Amino acid sequence: MATIGHSNLNAKLVLLGDMGAGKSSLVLRFVKGQFLEFQESTIGAAFFSQTLAVNDATVKFEIWDTAGQERYHSLAPMYYRGAAAAIIVYDITNLDSFTRAKKWVQELQKQGNPNMVVAFAGNKADLEDKRKVTAEEARVYAEENGLFFIEASAKTAANVNEIFYEIAKRLPRAQPAQPAGMVLVDRPAEGSRAASCCS
Repeated sequence: MATIGHSNLNAKLVLLGDMGAGKSSLVLRFVKGQFLEFQESTIGAAFFSQTLAVNDATVKFEIWDTAGQERYHSLAPMYYRGAAAAIIVYDITNLDSFTRAKKWVQELQKQGNPNMVVAFAGNKADLEDKRKVTAEEARVYAEENGLFFIEASAKTAANVNEIFYEIAKRLPRAQPAQPAGMVLVDRPAEGSRAASCCS
């Protein structure tokens, strides 16, 4: 089947989840191919961008990696409002992080963009011997809530890129393709304003 034209999509993506679940590690593995054994806690939020080619589209992810600490929770809506996609991350060895991940799902269902593509990602899948959350329990929960479920390991890189590819494939393709070169017009200012308001 021939497809006509090539579309460029800009997709704002936000990572949500408990402190220590490995949000920053997943992003660093995806964007830079790196893993740091001791990743410092994110303050407020960190911004990354990465482009993927999927099918007939180029998707430029504008990734907001939010802080997991409770004291930053009130800032989260600023990052997920208007986001096309979210990755809710929990740590498979930590039951509390799974409970918190479910709270993020509920919050997004209430406040987020109703067409948001949401991944429910169990990180630290390399720590099988310390597992507290079964894949089955998480998969059932994700299905009941219309999320797609995946387990990954930022440490070994298993399934990390797959999370982002799967999101890219699921993004709505309805946006009219913008001519190349005009894609990023008013974005940088908006991004820097969001960043500067809370630094």
